[in-house]
Amino acid sequence: MLVLSRKVGETIWIGDDVELVITEVKGDYVKVGVRAPRTIDIIRGELRNDISDANKEAVVKSIDLLKDK
Repeated sequence: MLVLSRKVGETIWIGDDVELVITEVKGDYVKVGVRAPRTIDIIRGELRNDISDANKEAVVKSIDLLKDK
């Protein structure tokens, strides 16, 4: 993992298309703006984990249904 220190207004580029902008730092919270093409999906980490867990649960249920046939 690459760890960088940034101040408000400073940016980080990922490749040629994605720019992260530090917009605010308040206590333990940092607000980050993301400039990226609309074709790139951006999702918060906790939501991605929830979606992954839900997908795994759906697969297990599908397998269980197939076993019962």
